[in-house]
Amino acid sequence: MTEISGVCEERFAGVSDALAANLDSGLDVGASVSVFVDGVAAVDIWGGHLDEERTVPWERDTITNVWSITKTMTALCALILADRGELEFSAPVARYWPEFAAGGKSSVEVRHLLGHTAGLSGWTEPVTAEDMADWDKVTSLLAAQEPWWEPGTQSGYHALTQGFLVGEVVRRITGVSLGSFFASEVAGPLGADFHIGLPAEEDARVAPVIPPAMEIPEGFDMTSIAARTLMNPAMTGAEPWAPGWRRAEIPAANGQGNARSVALVQSVVAGGGEVGGVRLLSSKGCEAIFEEQANGTDLVLGPGFRLGTGYGLRSELIPIGPHACFWGGWGGSIVVIDLDARLVVSYVMNRMAAALLGDTRGADILFAAAVGASA
Repeated sequence: MTEISGVCEERFAGVSDALAANLDSGLDVGASVSVFVDGVAAVDIWGGHLDEERTVPWERDTITNVWSITKTMTALCALILADRGELEFSAPVARYWPEFAAGGKSSVEVRHLLGHTAGLSGWTEPVTAEDMADWDKVTSLLAAQEPWWEPGTQSGYHALTQGFLVGEVVRRITGVSLGSFFASEVAGPLGADFHIGLPAEEDARVAPVIPPAMEIPEGFDMTSIAARTLMNPAMTGAEPWAPGWRRAEIPAANGQGNARSVALVQSVVAGGGEVGGVRLLSSKGCEAIFEEQANGTDLVLGPGFRLGTGYGLRSELIPIGPHACFWGGWGGSIVVIDLDARLVVSYVMNRMAAALLGDTRGADILFAAAVGASA
């Protein structure tokens, strides 16, 4: 069995076993898992390797690109501003970002951005992966374009655009970038090793993601909203290998961290706004997450999704607790936050699965964590 390092309370032994099984089977190359209860790490483990050749071990401070787990960090920044009274989720985006009113978007509300219902799941103009590092270009294009469907009526996963949309609102309110706000107001006070815009001196700790084999499904409608969202820009999964990607602030997709840092930050939500004696927002401010924004078929991801303010909520497809929320990252990373249990489970890995949905690695770890939490 693969050696698993770190600490793991006995009741969560199944979590360690699940990680070891993933690594032994070859489904994972390197990964970390954390379970925080009441803001304290009951599980903080890692194993495997940084590289596909399995020559460099995954260490305690190894970090990797967690893709859309970054969205939970961006959402937390918005929740903090709302709790401070500086942002209203029901306000028009144009109140904070006047240029956004173009293209018939004057009535689009901030909550629509966070709930993936703004009708801006992609760019109408062609863009490249390299353009994601050009904040002014990608936000200006979004401000100018018309929605692809009536905002507020249905969700369509804003895979890359959500971070720029919410991030620009944060920038207009605070005068600093989303990554800077997160670093100074969230990661810094908590001592969390999570970065939206990674300094060059941290590169040596990065486990490069291992992209999946990419195939376009037979019969996939290339004119659909899903195709227009997911294929502009066309992504391979290897984008985080480029230093320009890591230096940029792409608040929906380029956060660099590990399971420990993800769980630590999201323990703020599990703890009703506070973790480790550091309060970032009120308990009421956390409850805004559970204001349902969409429920049903997502125009990009398909049926079964129920979305709150910045996070996914319990549904038949995602049978988490009634007072829990979650999100996952492309390739398999996941975080689940249960406010009733004051519990956070996070899983971060470098080998990406091909499917957006249906990866069992994280599911096995979540099940084991649930068993341990109920013991």
